[in-house]
Amino acid sequence: MAFEPPQRLVRALGETAPDGDDWLERLPEAAHQAVALRELTVERVQMPGGRSSLVVLVRQPDGTPAVLKLAPPRARPQSERAALAHWGGTGAVQLLEPFVTEGLLLLERLRPDLSVRSLPEAKALLEAAGTLRRLWVEPPAGHRFETVAERTGRQAEAMRATASADAEVAALVDAALAAREELLAAPPERRLLHGTFRQSKVLAGERMPWLAVGPDPVVGECAFDLARLVRDRVEDLIASPSGAATTRRRVKRLAESLEVDQERLRGWTLFRAVESGVRARRVGRPQDAELLLEFAGWL
Repeated sequence: MAFEPPQRLVRALGETAPDGDDWLERLPEAAHQAVALRELTVERVQMPGGRSSLVVLVRQPDGTPAVLKLAPPRARPQSERAALAHWGGTGAVQLLEPFVTEGLLLLERLRPDLSVRSLPEAKALLEAAGTLRRLWVEPPAGHRFETVAERTGRQAEAMRATASADAEVAALVDAALAAREELLAAPPERRLLHGTFRQSKVLAGERMPWLAVGPDPVVGECAFDLARLVRDRVEDLIASPSGAATTRRRVKRLAESLEVDQERLRGWTLFRAVESGVRARRVGRPQDAELLLEFAGWL
């Protein structure tokens, strides 16, 4: 079988590594080797797939459905493996292979065609929030996960560079950076976080109704993780005449349901929306940037 990477993955990797690298060139051979070594039967490459990895639906030698996931080093697959191992299948997809293979994960098969996002909005938020709560555990002793301060520090540098050359976003960037500084001054807890949680990252499963996939784990306060969920379905929010009011109610409702400080959630939602909007602007996705920055302006 030809392991052709989906165009969505090719485009996304082009944004994160504009000068390119040889991972995509080596990907088909790496996939063939991984399949042959494990004696897997390939069903198909998941389409349109993710933005950071190749996902292949396979069956193990005994016929059990599974997922083979291959990711480049910059997607931090070893960090994802460590987080999934620590969660042990509680709230998240389960590892099926205990030993470490660089850039490769063998995972239990969920329903790739059925995510929480397919539910009505209120139900989707409820189920997503419940899944997220199960992931917020103490990080393992001696962990090597990136911290919220470290990750947002890198992001802040890129935001400052963009703002210095783009006056249209300067005010929002200043507000987002000020919020970050205040939030980092006194974080209320340190938990292992999913890192990139949203409705589409929660898939239907057999062991449990809903399980999270695709973490980019980070250690920090829970409000940081919840912030990305606040802006889910941002295109619907922007299209609604009551979008700003709906957003403020969503912040309040999610903060109360997960016992997170409302102002801290608002602050991290602002920072993450501006960061995503500025990044979209920088890599040539103006429509995404416009939506995200308008959303950020409501906060």
